[in-house]
Amino acid sequence: MLVRSVVRALGLDIGERRVGVAVSDAHGRVASPLAVLPGPLSADVSPLRRLVEECEVDTLVVGLPLSMSGEEGPQVALVRAEAEALARVLPVAVVYHDERLSSAEANRVMAAAGVSAKKRRGSVDMVAATIILQSYLDSARARESEDT
Repeated sequence: MLVRSVVRALGLDIGERRVGVAVSDAHGRVASPLAVLPGPLSADVSPLRRLVEECEVDTLVVGLPLSMSGEEGPQVALVRAEAEALARVLPVAVVYHDERLSSAEANRVMAAAGVSAKKRRGSVDMVAATIILQSYLDSARARESEDT
């Protein structure tokens, strides 16, 4: 019998001014929006450290803003540098996950739910982080199924 280790993760949509944060359930199946933190996180890691401790997280899933062709541009370098700085000071694993179109999808979902553009501005990063984390959880579960 295959025993799956339970992983609780935070998803991060790292921007220059704001960082959207989402959290997985204890079974690593469902992502939920959690917070929007001021960026850059490396300037003050304490709010993220509190979330890591409160949620008992062992993994950060960081969205990589790849180009539509899958190439890494200047924004990816900034995100990687920020994530590496976090990895040095937090007791968690850091994994990267493709975030292409997550912000566009977050805006689409929120607009469909009737959220005004003004109100979306403050929480689109958190919803994008949720989309990134859910995509990561789904792909991890699919890989697990292939391995069994």
